[in-house]
Amino acid sequence: MTGRSRRSVAARLAWRLRKLLTSEQALWQEGHRHVAGVDEVGVGPLAGPVVAAAVVFPPGLGLKGVDDSKRLLPERRLELAETIRLRATCWSVASVEADEIDRLNVYRAALEAMRRAVCGLSTCPDYVLVDARTIPDIPHRQRAIVDGDALCHAIAAASILAKCARDAIMVAHETSFPGYGFAAHKGYATAEHKEALRRLGPCLIHRRSFTPCVQAGLFDGLDTEGAERAALAAFDA
Repeated sequence: MTGRSRRSVAARLAWRLRKLLTSEQALWQEGHRHVAGVDEVGVGPLAGPVVAAAVVFPPGLGLKGVDDSKRLLPERRLELAETIRLRATCWSVASVEADEIDRLNVYRAALEAMRRAVCGLSTCPDYVLVDARTIPDIPHRQRAIVDGDALCHAIAAASILAKCARDAIMVAHETSFPGYGFAAHKGYATAEHKEALRRLGPCLIHRRSFTPCVQAGLFDGLDTEGAERAALAAFDA
């Protein structure tokens, strides 16, 4: 990369960071010192938890390269996640597992994961910025920002932490529940995942009530009790 190219990349990153910090800057100027960004990942998969993260940065701090986790390569996400954890005032990650998703429904489960992430912060936020919705049952002032993970620095940082944490969980499940390919597809409804479901039946971390599974008829005719016993045996082994 030439010197001119490096300067161009640096200028774009600086411009992007200024844009992402717009919401936080306004709140910092109003005197809100502890502004939290909150986001979740994992609403769409057929298996695994919904994971949420909350992040508070010191006033004025922004990290170049932070962006919506979906825009970043996995290696870059991991690098940024480490930097976020080191530079943030505080951060928290929380999850809601598949059985609770079935009980609550996935939308309410996502809200609950975000609530737990906010409650897990070691520094109490005085304002909370949330991707696209508001979180029930928290005492903090908050604002929903549509497409917040692409428009707000703190929410984007939270999306990175949540994505990295959930990916690590699903990679670990590859060992506990072999044959489903969780390390590759992270529980999403890929062709390979659907084929594994037809072949093996659902395991303990599958969302039994998840609407796409029901609509696709993935579990019809499967020996779910047998699959459950097999999954328990694999889990306990």
